[in-house]
Amino acid sequence: MDLQIAFGSAAAKAGQEDLVQQEIHQDWVNREYIEVITSSIKKLADSLNSFDMPCCSRLATLNKRLTALQWKIKYVQAWVTKGETLT
Repeated sequence: MDLQIAFGSAAAKAGQEDLVQQEIHQDWVNREYIEVITSSIKKLADSLNSFDMPCCSRLATLNKRLTALQWKIKYVQAWVTKGETLT
């Protein structure tokens, strides 16, 4: 009877160790998955930041050009309107 108890206790202990090993393995799998996701998010953020800088510069240049064109259009409109009132 003592042998059965000892064997049962050893089997239970081995079962617990297997469970702990499975939990540790699953924890590492989860950590690796989180690392992959984190790395992907960082790469995406870097990519967006590298895209943003030239875009802002180009948009600022375009804004200056459009502003200059708007002033030219207003000048031409005023010139045409003035010419129409003189004739």
